[in-house]
Amino acid sequence: MYEAILIVSFGGPEGREDVIPFLENVLRGRNVSRERMLSVAQHYYHFGGVSPINEQNRKLISALQEELEVNGQRLPIYWGNRNWHPFLADAIRKMRDDGISRALAFVTAGYSSYSSCRQYRENIAAAQEQVGPGAPQVDKLRLFYNHPGFVEANVESVRQALNQLPASRRDAAHVVFTAHSIPQSMAQNCSYQEQLLEAAKLVAESVPHNLSTLAYQSRSGSLAQPWLGPHILECIRGLKQTGTTDLVVAPIGFVSDHMEVVFDLDVEAKRLCEELGINMVRAATAGTHPSFVRMIRDLILERIDPHTKRQVLGDLGPWPDLCPVDCCLPKA
Repeated sequence: MYEAILIVSFGGPEGREDVIPFLENVLRGRNVSRERMLSVAQHYYHFGGVSPINEQNRKLISALQEELEVNGQRLPIYWGNRNWHPFLADAIRKMRDDGISRALAFVTAGYSSYSSCRQYRENIAAAQEQVGPGAPQVDKLRLFYNHPGFVEANVESVRQALNQLPASRRDAAHVVFTAHSIPQSMAQNCSYQEQLLEAAKLVAESVPHNLSTLAYQSRSGSLAQPWLGPHILECIRGLKQTGTTDLVVAPIGFVSDHMEVVFDLDVEAKRLCEELGINMVRAATAGTHPSFVRMIRDLILERIDPHTKRQVLGDLGPWPDLCPVDCCLPKA
């Protein structure tokens, strides 16, 4: 029934000259000042104007292609981004030209919110409309925040991070799970926060580790608009006051090293920890962890064969293949 896989992601600049056009794409239609955009641009310039996300996606595609071929699923993989090359419409046009009529889309976001789920479905529909007649049907794979493969990848990353701490101090170390913050008005229309808490609980219980917290990062927009918190920097300051000396930061809300991960955590959070005298270790994202790559194949197989058992951990159950019509609206 399905003839191809489409990897759908956020996209990122791959040189200094890409940064401003990329950010203009990201912020189009949003009430964000030019000054704020130029401030965010400095995050990218700090790394030479190159976001790690595109290279991470190339590695993921290579690992998934090998996983599929080794296990007998010889499906071509295409790749399209929301905000930068290769754009989603170009990928769907290439699929049409290659004779693909039906494909499965894996979106590199594991949780439900407007920006991480519904908007990607809107992006796919807009790209299909742009391509026009002959554009393939694209069915999105379900959310995977509580899939064993995603949980296992994060469990191993947190364990490895804890193992970098002196053995005598590991039990007293605090694990802070982080995710991209969203406006509270958006959070009221989705299960984003509930799913993050579930994923963090599943990982903490499997490590196992008793001291853990969920915090948020990378908020944008007006300071007058309430967003999910606490912010990671606020959380770190609070932990310092309670006597925390060792900290593992685990970006469980991300599947790969976005700019938000490498700047907000590896630069800003790390700098604050150094100022406060806290020893911080950052856990890796799922990336191309074998369990995570196998998870994608599992999601593909369950859509190809409806009799395949849906793998899931915790109490929330598997997310449906088709999201409800009113799911994840942008505002309450």
